[in-house]
Amino acid sequence: MANVKALQKRIKRRLIGREHTFFAVTLPGLESLCRQELAALPLDNQKLQIEKGGVLFQARLHDAYAANLHLRTASRILMRIGQFRAANFRQLEKQLRAFPWELFLFQQQPFDLNVTSRRSRLIHTAAIAQRFEQAITARLSTQPGLPVPANTRPSALKIAVRCVADLFTLSLDSSGDPLYKRGLKTYGGMAPLRETFAAAMLAMAGFSRHSILAGPMCGSGTFTLEAALVASRIPPGWYRDFAFMDWPCYRPGRWKYLRKLAGSRIDIPQAPGIFASDHDPLAVASLQTALIRIDLDPAVHLQTGDFFTVAPPHDGAVPGVVVLNPPYGLRLKIKDSLERQYSRIGSRLTDTYPGWNLAMILPRKDLGDQLPFRISTLPFQHGGLHLTLATGKIE
Repeated sequence: MANVKALQKRIKRRLIGREHTFFAVTLPGLESLCRQELAALPLDNQKLQIEKGGVLFQARLHDAYAANLHLRTASRILMRIGQFRAANFRQLEKQLRAFPWELFLFQQQPFDLNVTSRRSRLIHTAAIAQRFEQAITARLSTQPGLPVPANTRPSALKIAVRCVADLFTLSLDSSGDPLYKRGLKTYGGMAPLRETFAAAMLAMAGFSRHSILAGPMCGSGTFTLEAALVASRIPPGWYRDFAFMDWPCYRPGRWKYLRKLAGSRIDIPQAPGIFASDHDPLAVASLQTALIRIDLDPAVHLQTGDFFTVAPPHDGAVPGVVVLNPPYGLRLKIKDSLERQYSRIGSRLTDTYPGWNLAMILPRKDLGDQLPFRISTLPFQHGGLHLTLATGKIE
């Protein structure tokens, strides 16, 4: 019992009581948006630094809870727990033997390692992972972690090991499942877009909770659900759990307080400001089921119909935001060329949505030339494909 109390004090002093370095991982190109989101959170420390693939920030543990709960464009949140140099396995083993793994794992808690190495003398990732596994097991045999809380079974702790130019950086994944998994959809569709990128598209197009949104190719409903969350001021992580809940330093009371604070701001619109449609009745029905399950159906008007025939909300008289993810690749079942298809889409947009803001995915950047109005473009990758995000105002 004395050893347990001593370990609890160490955890409180070294983990709960201190600031730590966190890294919010994003898709390439979304770093600035993620930084804006972090800047809007009431973090104890506002040191935010954009790096390739994410945003580095200093914060307390409960700030990482808030980041997981509220960030719409981040893929996951990593907490950096150690950094050292090792140019050979002898140096690596020495560093690992001294590392206090008992602060981070419960007794017999499983763990998963994700090892990467580049521009380093130690490049064999399997051999590096083996040294980590041996060191962690040996350390916990002499310095066991806290006993597992009653009636719980902690999930595997995910440890990221990154070695660049012989510098090892160790991080814990605080998110678990990627943050684009909101816990909302049961129907994926043929080409589901990641929720994090859909949220970014909405933000780039100027969508806010007071905007009107048209999604006339809603598919599985990624844009629709993201917009409904924004309109209702529901955090994107509201319906799921996170890996930090299985950490020995987790503070359930603090998490409960953060959720209560976020819940007090939720305000679901009782009249639809989001208008979604698709030619696939199964997709529309599945989306309707998802909306009803989380009580967001009052905020959304759904119908089955084709993009080229469905009328815009309010007959287009009140400009809003229109989002499109037109079919391409295996989803493209028409006989027209892509150029002709996007020319038709452009004509339909100018005829039906004049003055609206647009966010649309292009399978090729040059297809933007088929649109009869100016657009800005951002290249990105999705599902192994090189795509382009087009945004602009429909003139």
